[in-house]
Amino acid sequence: MNLITLENISKSYSEKKLLEDISLGINDKEKIGLIGVNGTGKSTLLKIIAGAEIPDDGTITKANKVRIEYLPQNPYYDENATVLEQVFKGTCEEMKIIGDYQDVLDKINKSYDEKLNDRLLKLQEKMDALNLWDLESSAKTVLTKLGIKDFNQKVKELSGGQRKRVSLASALITPCELLILDEPTNHLDNDTIDWLETYLNSFKGSILMITHDRYFLDRVTNRILELDKGILYSYEGNYSVFLEKKMNRLQLAESMEAKRQNLLRKELAWVRRGAKARTTKQKARLQRFDELSNKNDYTPEDKLEISVGSSRLGKKIIEIENLSKSFDGRTFIDNLDYTLARTDRIGIVGRNGLGKSTLIRLLNGELKPDSGTISIGETVKIGCFNQDTSKMHPEMRAIDYIKEESDYITTADGHKITASQMCEKFLFNGTLQYTHIKNLSGGEKRRLQLLRVLMMAPNVLLLDEPTNDLDIDTLSRLEDYLDDFNGVLICVSHDRYFLDRVCNKIFAYEGRGKINIYTGNYSDYLDYREQENIEFEEFEDKVKEEKPKAPKKEKPKAKNKPKFSYNEQREFDTIDEDIEKLEDKIASLEEDTSKYATDFTKLQEIMDEKTKLENELQVKYERWEYLNNLAEEIANWSNN
Repeated sequence: MNLITLENISKSYSEKKLLEDISLGINDKEKIGLIGVNGTGKSTLLKIIAGAEIPDDGTITKANKVRIEYLPQNPYYDENATVLEQVFKGTCEEMKIIGDYQDVLDKINKSYDEKLNDRLLKLQEKMDALNLWDLESSAKTVLTKLGIKDFNQKVKELSGGQRKRVSLASALITPCELLILDEPTNHLDNDTIDWLETYLNSFKGSILMITHDRYFLDRVTNRILELDKGILYSYEGNYSVFLEKKMNRLQLAESMEAKRQNLLRKELAWVRRGAKARTTKQKARLQRFDELSNKNDYTPEDKLEISVGSSRLGKKIIEIENLSKSFDGRTFIDNLDYTLARTDRIGIVGRNGLGKSTLIRLLNGELKPDSGTISIGETVKIGCFNQDTSKMHPEMRAIDYIKEESDYITTADGHKITASQMCEKFLFNGTLQYTHIKNLSGGEKRRLQLLRVLMMAPNVLLLDEPTNDLDIDTLSRLEDYLDDFNGVLICVSHDRYFLDRVCNKIFAYEGRGKINIYTGNYSDYLDYREQENIEFEEFEDKVKEEKPKAPKKEKPKAKNKPKFSYNEQREFDTIDEDIEKLEDKIASLEEDTSKYATDFTKLQEIMDEKTKLENELQVKYERWEYLNNLAEEIANWSNN
C-alpha cells in the first residue's frame, strides 16, 4: 500500500536551490534511511513530507487516513509543562484526549472542583473506549528506557539532551502509519541506541529517518535514499547493500563516460579530417558528434579531502594524577591516574548523565579539577572539536572564520595550502565560502568548525560528540584522516561505528566517578563487558552535563508530604497483577519454543514476542520498585 507520493517537488531558499524535480513514493512497512552531504536538503525534504514546509513546485498525494508523526531536529517545547504533559502534546485525537486528561487531573490535584471532576469522568470514559490506558503506560515505559524517570519534572528544568529524548518518546508512542525522525540517535547513549533499534524494528508502520549512525542504518532500514546534487537515488536494502549498489552505479557511470569520451575522440578525428555533410549518412554522423559533444550526464562525486599536518609531539604528552571532579554533590571523576601515550586513540563511553564530557573539558582547561593534577608537555598543541557553536559569529563569512585561525596550513608532506583551498577541500566552493555563517545548514557549520580545528595543526585532538550533525561522507573522511593522524586522540561519542573505526582504548564511565580502561575498540569492550557481565550504575541525569553549575544557596524548604498521583495509585493497585500476567505469557512462549523448534518462521515470531514482553517486564519491575518505595515513604510519613 502506498502511503504518500511526491511528484516533481522543488524547493529553493533565496538563490540556493535545494530540491529540483524530486519524485518519491513511500509504501507501507518500509523503513527508509535518507542520507547525503550536509546542506543538500535532507531535512527540508523531511519537512515537506511531514507537512511542515510547502514546496515551491510539485504535488504531494497522501493516502486516506494516513497519519504522519514527525520529530524535527529542534522540536518545540512548552517550558512550563511537565515531562508527561509534553509527551502528550501531539496533534492526533488520542494524544489530545490523554493531554486533556492529564491537564484536568493536575488541576483537580491542586484544587478539587465538581465541574472538573465531571470533565475528568468523561475523559476517563473516552480513555476506556479507545483503550488509551495502554498508551499512557507505553509513554512511561519509553520515557524510562530513554533515561527519563521523573514524569512530573518541568521541561524547563531539563538539559538539552533530556528535552530531545522527551520529544523522541512523544514521537515513538504517537499512533501513526508513517514515522519521520530527523537524527533520532543524537543525545542517546550507546545502550539506549541499542534499545531504540529493537523498538523501531518492531514498529508496525513505515519509517523515514535521517541519521549518520551507520550501524543503526544497517540494522533498522530496508531501503536507502541518497540525496546527491538535487537528485534522489533509491536503493533497496540496508546500508551495507547500499554501499555495494552505489559502488556498482558509480562504476557503471564511469564506464559509460569512458565509452562516450572514446567515441567522441573517434568522431572528432573524423570531423578534423574535413568530413562534409554531403550524404544522409554523413549528416547523421555529424549530428551524432554534436549530440556526443553536448551530452554529459556524468558528474564525478565531490569528495571531501582531509590531509593536513600536525605539530611535532615530544616525549611527554599529558600526565593525569589523582584527578577528581564533582558537581552538586555528584562525583564524575574519582581519583583518575593515567599517562597518555603517543599511540593512544581513546574513546569515552557511558550512560547519559555520568559526565562523559568532563574529562575533555578538564584537559581543555574549561574546568578546574577539585583535586589532583593535569601536567601537559611543552610540545602539546590541543585542538578541541565540541558541540558549542556560540563562538561562530552569525554575520561572519565562512572564509573569514577560517582565516581568523590561520591563512594557510602545512600538509604532512610540507606543502602550504591556503585557507580558501582548504575550504574547497571541505566542500565549501567559492560561493559558499563567502556565505554568512547564519545562512549555513547545521551540518555545514559543523564541517566549518572541524576545518578550523584542523587548521591549528594540533597534535592532541579532543572530540566531544564529533559525529553529531556531520554527514556520513564527512565522517568517513574524518576517520581516514585520523588513521594517518600523528598524534593523540580522545573522543566522546555515541557512534559505535566511529568508535570501532578509530579507537584502540576505551574509557568506560561505570558510575560514581569510576572510570575503567579497556584495550581495544568499542566492539572489543562490549565483548569483554558481556563476558564479565558488567552493569552500569543507573543515574537520573538531572544535572546538565553540558554546563554544570555550582549549587545555589537556598533557604531550607519544608519537605512536602509524599503522595500518589491518581495515575500512580491506579498503577500501584494493578502492578502485581500486570507482572504476573507478563510472567505467565513469557513462560507460555518458552514452552512454545520447544513445540515449534523446527518451524523457523514461527520460532522467530515467538522469540520476537518473547523479547518484547521481557522488555515490558523489566520496565514493570522498575516501576514496581519505584511505587513500593513511594508507598513506604507515605506510610512512614503517616506514622510520624
